[in-house]
Amino acid sequence: MDLPRSFVVRERDHRIHDPFTPAKLAVLGEAIRLRPGMSVLDLACGSGEMLCTWAKDHHITGTGVDISTAFIAKAVARAAELGVEDGLTFAHGDASGFVAAEPVDVACCVGATWIGGGVEGTLSLLERSVRPGGLLLVGEPFWREEPPDQIAVEGSGAGSREDFRDLAGLVESFREHGWDLVEMVLADEDSWDRYVAAQWFTVRAWLDENPDDELAAEFRAELDTAPLNYVRYQRRYLGWGVFALKRR
Repeated sequence: MDLPRSFVVRERDHRIHDPFTPAKLAVLGEAIRLRPGMSVLDLACGSGEMLCTWAKDHHITGTGVDISTAFIAKAVARAAELGVEDGLTFAHGDASGFVAAEPVDVACCVGATWIGGGVEGTLSLLERSVRPGGLLLVGEPFWREEPPDQIAVEGSGAGSREDFRDLAGLVESFREHGWDLVEMVLADEDSWDRYVAAQWFTVRAWLDENPDDELAAEFRAELDTAPLNYVRYQRRYLGWGVFALKRR
């Protein structure tokens, strides 16, 4: 049980596996009013940067779960680097079935709602771990503009228009499922660049190091097309944000 090797290679140099900068991650921690001693569960935690930096800055405790052995190893190392390893636990596993042993103050799935089969299922999963009155954090894409055709849809990284809602539709869906939206922090073009464009540098460096690897042809083809698709379509049409929710 692990992430595909291509995904791990593409994001091997990332600490944050979403279109967020460290500054936006810090803004999010302030926005949701973290306090010392609060407990946080992060499902599909990636390399653990959110938990590690929040533990350092806000003195929270937390648990992170991710399917990637490589990212969990990076999370453990990052916690040690920041001196917060005593308050954090990182576990390799399938986040789609994980429920905290004890209710937490904040339950998160930032950028991986596939673990619950979509937004609604992920909210239901997270709710099983959060205390009454606690907070959910969900990171999810949305259409910034209506893509004009299927080429723009696929160039934005989606299979169909129906894969994502627009921002108003996403916010409305939270209400329909019984949740109050109480805060949000959205990606911008710069934070998208730092997430996506950084992957091109990593992929090219990896190709230079591994020209005969079985993934080389796939990555060469990706580097030939991904930058233009991104600047033509994804950067314009696709948004992303983290939404803080409380049960109504």
